Amino acid sequence: MSVEAFECQMCGHCCHGEGGIVMTEKDQKRLAEFLEISVDELIEKYTEKRGGKLHLITKEDKYCFFFKEGCGVHPGRPDICRAWPYFRGNLIDEMSWEMIQDYCPGVNPKAGHAEFVRQGKLYLRDEDLLRYDPDSPNALISDD
Repeated sequence: MSVEAFECQMCGHCCHGEGGIVMTEKDQKRLAEFLEISVDELIEKYTEKRGGKLHLITKEDKYCFFFKEGCGVHPGRPDICRAWPYFRGNLIDEMSWEMIQDYCPGVNPKAGHAEFVRQGKLYLRDEDLLRYDPDSPNALISDD
């Protein structure tokens, strides 16, 4: 039996930082439906366009706008959030995987990188999180 490569500790570290919560059309529809608002209202109130892509806004403390002692929109969260920590860089680069262990207490170093990759690819496939189009978050774009 294999060791669990990742188990979310709900620490919020991945919810902190201005950056990469890119909202695809699928994400916009899911989150708007969860919030019971229109996609247009979601875009107007909670996103900003950077680099040609829509991003969720952050609060002054640099946490995701919806982070309040945990994810306030967990069932409606974007695919990029659903995929963490199985981002492309962490799957293809063992050093990247080692570095996230300092940041994310849910990553189990005892599993090893190969097992992390195996479980990650299965998870991404099972959850329909692999992307092949350039409008998707870069961390989700798959080569295989």
